[in-house]
Amino acid sequence: MAGSDVFPGNIIFLYCRYCNKTISLILFMCRCKIPDLENDTYIIRSHYQQNLINNYIPPSWDDDTLDYDQCHLYSFDHQNVKFDNSSRPVNASLVQCNEWVYSDSVFDETFTSKFNIVCEETNITSLIKSLFFVGKFIGAVVFGTLSDTIGRKMTFYLSLVTYLGATFGSSWSSSYIVYAILTVAIGATAQGVFIVGFVLGVEIVGPSKRKLAGMILQYAFIVGLAILPAVSYLARHWYYINIICSAPAFLFIFYWWFLPESPRWLITKQRYQEANVILQKMAKVNKVAIKRNLLEDMYDEEIKPAGKVWHLFSSRVMLMRTLVILFNWCIASMTYYGLYLNTGNLGGNFHLNMFLSALVEFPAITVIIILVDRIGRKPLYCLSMISAGCACASIIIPTMYGELENQTVIVILAMIGKFAVSTGFNTLYLFSAELYPTVVRNAGMGASCCASRIGGIVAPYIADSSAFIGGMVGKVFPVAVFGVMSILAGLSSLYLPETLDMALPETIEDGIMFGRRRKQNAECENTLLQCNKRDKSTPGDSQVSNTITDCI
Repeated sequence: MAGSDVFPGNIIFLYCRYCNKTISLILFMCRCKIPDLENDTYIIRSHYQQNLINNYIPPSWDDDTLDYDQCHLYSFDHQNVKFDNSSRPVNASLVQCNEWVYSDSVFDETFTSKFNIVCEETNITSLIKSLFFVGKFIGAVVFGTLSDTIGRKMTFYLSLVTYLGATFGSSWSSSYIVYAILTVAIGATAQGVFIVGFVLGVEIVGPSKRKLAGMILQYAFIVGLAILPAVSYLARHWYYINIICSAPAFLFIFYWWFLPESPRWLITKQRYQEANVILQKMAKVNKVAIKRNLLEDMYDEEIKPAGKVWHLFSSRVMLMRTLVILFNWCIASMTYYGLYLNTGNLGGNFHLNMFLSALVEFPAITVIIILVDRIGRKPLYCLSMISAGCACASIIIPTMYGELENQTVIVILAMIGKFAVSTGFNTLYLFSAELYPTVVRNAGMGASCCASRIGGIVAPYIADSSAFIGGMVGKVFPVAVFGVMSILAGLSSLYLPETLDMALPETIEDGIMFGRRRKQNAECENTLLQCNKRDKSTPGDSQVSNTITDCI
């Protein structure tokens, strides 16, 4: 029941989210417009135009992937100017230009090219991308609180309607300021639809199907990312791409007549009769016989108060463990979104790189399904993050020895990094949820979500830093940061205890002791093994007897 509700919504919805921020704010090759030349285009259409370009447009000095300086024109006295053999003016000065022409080899128009957000204003695109994650941060707090107050279903539709208005409104933005404000709204409402929809879907299914529902969500997410390059390739204009990605969300409105409220939420609000009606319908659909008044024993049951977020810092053990978890959420999010946003900087075919970036997540989720219950959460996460860091750091070498010549190697390493960090990020969801005690699990996951948004806010600035720094240092800086931080995150996770086959902690005291018991059990097993090998002539050894008693 939940799977059918969650799957199509996330396929459409998630690629809409990324579409708005990744495609619209992409900036490809451009140069200054030649003064007094009407209908100037980036593509050279005549020898006369080529000669004017040589006269007025400086070549790119610090980036061998660009043909022209994107921000400056030659300024010279037409009466006394002299040109060299390349038709470049001698003794000309450089001036900042205020009009540009753009290459249409990838897109006919993006939001960035429409409003000329280039050169000194390039940081605006990074700001808008970051504001999307600011919106997600706000949405997690606002809609998370609302869903616990007015219900999952009502919150889902409130965020959905607001999302539709914001996404369509952004298509007619009159300035980047309006677009930035709507971006915050899109991020907040997108988070509301996604998180509340996920919680509702998982709460409707039983424990045996919960993992399946979560995996369907993850695969739907990937399908959405894979659809995006096809949409962008066919539409090639940010306005039409935005409309195509936003329109299918209208289909969600019809869920109102099919989607029930969460029975678990109704039970927490002691609305047992409404919950019982929904459970009876679910049992009928699943052809299962249940008691007519299934929840009557809970009528007089007291609702236990939930733990508060500050309880996570109530002891040294919980403090250190929580800080490590929050650090890993921040870095995993930063690296995951940073590598996605950095796809446009890899060179080669943009749409193909976007598709490959989505495609590598299919095996990442499959690896989790196969290995997470075999080798454990901690080894899988640690290995994934260190592998992601090594792959990112390795990109530095082929970039320094020839970016154009080693483009294939760079793309392969980037995809390996995306595969690894996707594996780690998705494993972290399960790993951290099992580490938090039950009484503060919801608060802990909320804090983790906030930490991940901080990583998302920083990611665009790191991914776009190549434009700010310039030169070879600028090209390798983003992958170097992602690489080093991912390795540090992987190593820091070694401090955390393994959760595989362990009874999850219920109270704060359980959380403090969690991990120690496994170590104590291992020590006891070794002691007992040594005792069995001892000579039977020393049965009265008091030290051995005391150790065995402690173990028992």
